Amino acid sequence: MLQFLLGASIWAFRSGQLALGRGWPLWLLWALLLAGIALIAFTLWRRRLGWWRSAILGALQAAFLALVLLLLWRPVLRVEQSRERQNAVAVLVDDSGSMNTADAPKAPVRRAQAVAALQDKALGEIAAHSDLRLFRFADHAAPVDSLKNLPGSAQSTSIGEALNTVLQLATSVPLAAVVLVSDGADTANSLDEAELSRLAAAGIPVHTVGVGPEQPQNDLEVTQFQVPASAMAGSTVQATVSIRFQNQKTGRVRLYDAGRLIAAQEVQFTGPAGLTTVQLAFPAGEAGVRDLRAAVDPAPGETRLGNNERTAVMEVDGRRRTVLYIEGEPRWEYKFIRRALEGDHRLRVASAVRATPNRYYRQGLTSGSELENGFPSTIAELFGYDAVIIGSLEAAALSNDQQQWLKDYVDRRGGSLLMLAGRDGLGDGGWGRVAIAPLLPAKLPGGPDRSYGMFKSKARLTPYGRAAVVGRLAADDAANEKAWDGLPPLTDYQDLGPLRPGAIVLLDAVAPDGKSAPLLVTQRYGRGATWLLATASTWHWQMQLPKEDQRHETFWKQLLYTLVAPSPARISLQPERPVYEDGTAVTLEAEVLDESFKPVPDAQLQINARAPDGTAVPARIEPSGRGDGRYAVALDARDPGLYEVHLTATAGGKTLGEAATHVRRIDGVLEQFGSWQHRPMLERIARETGGRYWTLDDLAGLPEAIRYSHAGMVESHTLDLWNAPLGFLLLALLKGGEWLLRRHWRRL
Repeated sequence: MLQFLLGASIWAFRSGQLALGRGWPLWLLWALLLAGIALIAFTLWRRRLGWWRSAILGALQAAFLALVLLLLWRPVLRVEQSRERQNAVAVLVDDSGSMNTADAPKAPVRRAQAVAALQDKALGEIAAHSDLRLFRFADHAAPVDSLKNLPGSAQSTSIGEALNTVLQLATSVPLAAVVLVSDGADTANSLDEAELSRLAAAGIPVHTVGVGPEQPQNDLEVTQFQVPASAMAGSTVQATVSIRFQNQKTGRVRLYDAGRLIAAQEVQFTGPAGLTTVQLAFPAGEAGVRDLRAAVDPAPGETRLGNNERTAVMEVDGRRRTVLYIEGEPRWEYKFIRRALEGDHRLRVASAVRATPNRYYRQGLTSGSELENGFPSTIAELFGYDAVIIGSLEAAALSNDQQQWLKDYVDRRGGSLLMLAGRDGLGDGGWGRVAIAPLLPAKLPGGPDRSYGMFKSKARLTPYGRAAVVGRLAADDAANEKAWDGLPPLTDYQDLGPLRPGAIVLLDAVAPDGKSAPLLVTQRYGRGATWLLATASTWHWQMQLPKEDQRHETFWKQLLYTLVAPSPARISLQPERPVYEDGTAVTLEAEVLDESFKPVPDAQLQINARAPDGTAVPARIEPSGRGDGRYAVALDARDPGLYEVHLTATAGGKTLGEAATHVRRIDGVLEQFGSWQHRPMLERIARETGGRYWTLDDLAGLPEAIRYSHAGMVESHTLDLWNAPLGFLLLALLKGGEWLLRRHWRRL
C-alpha cells in the first residue's frame, strides 16, 4: 500500500536521491510561491474572516499552491539498482550448536525456524533477481545446495571468519549483499574492532537476521569457574564461580574432583536477573592433578542444562616449601609461630633469632652452614626460600647489598615478604627508609616517636578477609564470623602509616571504643607480594584458649601457606588456559631461570606430551624472541580428554630442572553458553556495513532492500514521482478540507 501511494519502493527512497526533473530554475519556483502566498493573503484580508480563520485557510491554500508547483517542476528519484540476474547474493546460515536449541517445549529448533522463515518470505524472490549462493557455518563457511538438511555440526560460531570467507566471492563474481542468519553468539571471538573495520571496508552490505530470544528464560549458567593454576599440597584453595540467573531466588553450587563432591554452597540471588559470584574454599589434597568441575543445580523447569557446569584443571605441587624467619630478639610470638607449624612435613621454617649482637639461635636447618650469619650471605641462598618473615629486627642489621637482595627477592624472584610488628620492627626499625620500603603496602612512619606500644584490640575480618583463605577459621560463613569474634584480644599494636593505593586490608584491629586500624595488609609488587602484620601478640590466642582449640594454629598455617603457595619454581610450564574448548589451539608457556632467577634464553627444551590414551603427542617449541627465558609450546591436542605434558630443560649439557602440567580438551561446550540472541552485535554488523537488522517475522522487505544495494553490478534509474497517487490524494485533501471549513463557517 505504501509503495502504491509513493510511486516507488520505500527502499528506493532510502538509497536514492530526490531531484527535480524539469530543469527549470528553483528561484522561479520560489518566486511564484511567494507571489501566490501574497495574493492569498491579500484576498483573505479583504474578506475579513478574522485572523485565526484567515490563518487556517491561508495555510491550506499555500500548501495546495506549493504542492501544485512542486508537481509542475517534476520531482524524481534517482536510484542505483542491482542488475537483474547479474549479481550474486550470499545467504550464510548459522548451523552451530546454539542454533540446535529449541527455545520452548515442542518448538522447532532455531535453525529450522530460520530456514522456514527464509523459504517462506525471502529466498524465492531473491533467487528470482539474483544468483543465490547458500552457505553454512563449517570450516569458516561451507557452500551448500539446500538449507533443508543442514547438519548443525559446527562446534563454534566464528562470525568474522565466516563473513570473510563469503566476502571473498566478491573477487570472482559481483556480490550485491550478504544475508547473515544467526543468534549472534560469536563464541570464537572473531569479531573485534579490526575485523569490523575490514568488513565495513569491503563495501558490501551485510543484512543480519536475528534468531532466538533476546533474553534467556529460566536458565542458570555458570559463566566463569576459576581456580589457581597450581596449589600447595595440604593447603586450602579458593574457587571463584560466577552464575548468571533469571528470576531464581536461590541455588546451590557444587564442586567436584574427578566426580567426588568436595565442596558445596547455597547461593542467594538478588534481583530479577543478573550475575552473582561465590567463593568456595576446598582442600587441595595431596600432590597430583585435580580435575575439577563446578556445577549449579538446575532450576525448577529448566530445560537447557548444558551450561550449568564448567571444568578446570589444577596442579597440586608436593614439593616441600621453606620459610626464612629472621627475628631480632627472643619473644613469645616467635615461639608460638614455630609451635603452630610443628609436625607439618610440607613446610620447613628455617629461623634465626639474634641472642647476642654476634650470635643467632637457629632452628629448622638442613645443614650447619645454613643461616650461619643470621641472614643469608648470598642472593642465591636467599632466593632458595619460598617466603621470608622479618620480626623485631632493625633494618641496619642488614647490609645495603642484603637490603637490595630483599627487594629483588620480591620483585624478581616472586617471593612473599611478611614483616611483623615489634620493638625494632616496621617503622621503629627504620624499614621505611630502605630499598624494600617502596614495595610495602604502607608508608611506614619514622622519626623519634615510637609507633609500637601496648594497645588492646580485637581482630576483625574485612570484606577482603572474608573472601580470602587467610581469614577462613571455619567452613561456614556464619561460623567463621563467630570464630573470629570469639578470639581473645590482642595487647599490642604498631602504626603502619598511610596505606598505598594497591594495599588490601584483610584484618582490622578494633579498639574497645569502636575505632579501627589496619592489622593485616598486603599488596602485590612485581612477581611477588609484601605483607604487614601490625601486632606481635597473636600468641595470646593460644595461651587464653583451651589446648584443643586450633584457631591460632589454623591462622598461622593458612597465612604461611598463602605466603609460600605462589612462589614460582625456576622451571615452569603453564598452559594459557586450563581447559581448551572446541578446536581452540592448545598453547603453553615455559619459563627457564637460573639459580638467581635470571632468564636462560638459550636453554634446550624437551617436551614429552601424552594423550588421554597414553600415546605421544607432537609439540612445537619456539623462543619468545625477547631473551626473557620464556618459550611458547604448541601442542597438537585434537582429541578430548586430559593431556599430560612434561618438560626437561638443559643448558650447556647440564640439566636445569623439570616441570609438568596437565591440560584438558573438551568438545561441544562453547555453544552451550551465552546462546541467547545477541541483537546488539547483529545490529552493529549491519550498521557498519550498510545493511539492516531483520527479525524472522519481518523478512518480506529483505529482497527489495537487496535490489537497491550499491554493491555489485548496478544501473541507474530515474523514477517519476509527480504522478504518485499520494500527491493527488494530498491535493484532494487540502481542497476538501478548505471546502469543509468554509461550509462549517458558512463563508463559501
